[in-house]
Amino acid sequence: MTRGRAPFAAVLLLAGAAAAVLAASALQAAPIKGLSQAPLLARAYDLVYDADFAGADAALKQACPPAPAQACAVIDVAARWWRIYLDIDNRRLDAAFMARVNAAIDGGEQWVAREPERAEAWFYLGAAYGSRVQYHARRSEYFAAARDGKRIKTSLEQAIRLDPDLHDAYFGVGLYQYYADIAPTVLKLVRWLLLLPGGDKAEGLAQMRQARNRGTLLTAEAAYQLHLIDLWYEHTPGDALALLDQLRARYPHNPLFVQNAAQVHDIYRSDRPAALAAYRALVDGARGGTLREPVLAETWGHLGAAAQLRAMSEPGRAIDEAQWVIDHTPAMPYGAVALAHLETARAWASTNQREKAVAAYRAAMAAAPPGDPRHVRRDAESALAKLR
Repeated sequence: MTRGRAPFAAVLLLAGAAAAVLAASALQAAPIKGLSQAPLLARAYDLVYDADFAGADAALKQACPPAPAQACAVIDVAARWWRIYLDIDNRRLDAAFMARVNAAIDGGEQWVAREPERAEAWFYLGAAYGSRVQYHARRSEYFAAARDGKRIKTSLEQAIRLDPDLHDAYFGVGLYQYYADIAPTVLKLVRWLLLLPGGDKAEGLAQMRQARNRGTLLTAEAAYQLHLIDLWYEHTPGDALALLDQLRARYPHNPLFVQNAAQVHDIYRSDRPAALAAYRALVDGARGGTLREPVLAETWGHLGAAAQLRAMSEPGRAIDEAQWVIDHTPAMPYGAVALAHLETARAWASTNQREKAVAAYRAAMAAAPPGDPRHVRRDAESALAKLR
């Protein structure tokens, strides 16, 4: 049930190249600094991170104009990415997302061509490419992500050259610096083949924290990525939980931050009671109306609770939690019923109920969705082989 490596974090390792040579007229022109109508745009971004996508759409309609249309196009793309990211295994929104992000990139390229001296034009171009990089990375399309990654660092560094106080632009550059420095050997080889520069871990962390503490639009994204770095590489789960607590306080309706906290307690702190409490909070928040995407939240809550209860040697309660998912057949998350059958099978197996376990494993295989992104069939087949 753990989420994969963060899309930004996995690919911005590959991002960056020497900045393109600008036209002489652009070099001679006076830079145009700042982000136009930043408070209006920040409000829309906040609604995205609170999983209020309808509210974000309405806020964007009010913001543009007077804010630049390209800024709203980029935030719209971010909202569409978060819709996908909440149920990452489901590909039904992929085509519409790609159409919008490609249009946003085209619009950004046209803007920097018209106004190469405007810092925000370069910033929003980099942000548009960043959304497409996240998509390509999460769909394991790494060469496409690497090609886009070159443009991210180029665009954001140009924004910083034009406006050193554009703190949001330091976020993407900082991610590159961090991951380029700590990359494993195989990824450093890829970086070498692509002629990409190295990084600096300490500088990257400082730049990301600068964006988190002083930025206008990307403070939440910076905090989210920093919490993943704390978990995976800095090995400071307490710091990660503190960041998640801040995100949950600021965006109390987004179920993802509750789910992330549950996973931290489970995987990184081995605190199953705390993990169970967080999964129960997903169920309670969905039923009480305090969490958006209630079907998704409640289903992840039951699945997560089932796994924790089984690990805590309470198979009967675990089966009850999983059975709720089987009975309700929720549309979200993708493949939920197959995962519920798998949890049920594992619970029966833990009590040596072989026939019931075999039946549940077979039901999990039958319910596995197209693509089987959670490898339910593989895990069920492996478990069945051990029961023979």
